[in-house]
Amino acid sequence: VQLVESGGNLVQAGGSLRLSCAASGFTLDDYAIGWFRQAPGKEREGLSCINVNDGYTYYSDSVKGRFIISSDTSKNTMYLQMNNLNVEDTAVYYCAANVRDDADCPDPDIASWGQGTQVTVSS
Repeated sequence: VQLVESGGNLVQAGGSLRLSCAASGFTLDDYAIGWFRQAPGKEREGLSCINVNDGYTYYSDSVKGRFIISSDTSKNTMYLQMNNLNVEDTAVYYCAANVRDDADCPDPDIASWGQGTQVTVSS
């Protein structure tokens, strides 16, 4: 299982970014996949996850209405469209995946992780 994030950048408040998570060694259909972030001095936060088979999506309250998770199974890639960014969104963003059992979202304790991509929002 390998996950590679990309798309992080420096952006002004109110701007948008799209993150990508390219998966290899497995197919998105069989895995619980999602996005997390960790800001300096803060705990890791689960943001969003998707079940590519039935379209189920989950969003945390902190990003609901601003972020959109999607996937392209032909590319085995997951995306996170981030709109209306604010300085509190500054963090390293990670994608995670584990074999799906009963849960649609990855379990941080057992998931495989990407290396992360830095998102910095300036005021």
